[in-house]
Amino acid sequence: MKILVVDDHVLIREALRGLLRELKGDAVIVIEAADSRQAMRQIEQHRDVKLMLLDLALPDRDGFEMLGELGVRYPTLAVVVLSAHHDPDRVRKALDLGALGFIPKSAPREVMLSAFNLVFAGGIYVPPEILGHQPVARPGPAPRTSAGQEVMGLDLGLTERQVEVLALMMQGKSNKAICRKLHLAEATVKVHVSAILKALNVTNRTEAVIAAGALGFGSPESAL
Repeated sequence: MKILVVDDHVLIREALRGLLRELKGDAVIVIEAADSRQAMRQIEQHRDVKLMLLDLALPDRDGFEMLGELGVRYPTLAVVVLSAHHDPDRVRKALDLGALGFIPKSAPREVMLSAFNLVFAGGIYVPPEILGHQPVARPGPAPRTSAGQEVMGLDLGLTERQVEVLALMMQGKSNKAICRKLHLAEATVKVHVSAILKALNVTNRTEAVIAAGALGFGSPESAL
């Protein structure tokens, strides 16, 4: 598995490389970029990159702007943000733009390891203060099997179809994309999304993704 680390600080890149190799050993190939231009070149040269770890404070471009472009040009590339600043507005904006996680650079090493484990298992890590309760990160993988997802869906009062819709929402799919994937009418998808928001006690899709990630919900198709 190839992972692209994008950060203008050499020491940060070295630290992240060490953490990733500690978790994945020889199974991971870490490539690096110091700015957005280098990052884009690396993606072009390594089309099999599965995950990008992106610092928002790049020297040559706004990180949010780059995150938005990545979602358009490389929709299958998983991006997790690492940032020195993790106020709620920044976290929500990153998730709105398609990030599949947000890890503060200030997080202790143990939290970093747990956060990466969760991301590798298909879950979403966000700072615990954003969630308003206990941290999402935890040792070991998040529930990944379809059976595990169905059990979680039943616990939330969701139908099997709504679990499928939520899984696609976790991948950043729009209602229209979900319609095409599941061969449903858009009105039907809207009904399912409304039911999901109600079950998770949230008001929008971004909050739903955060809440579902907090519960360890991840889509098997998004596994790295």
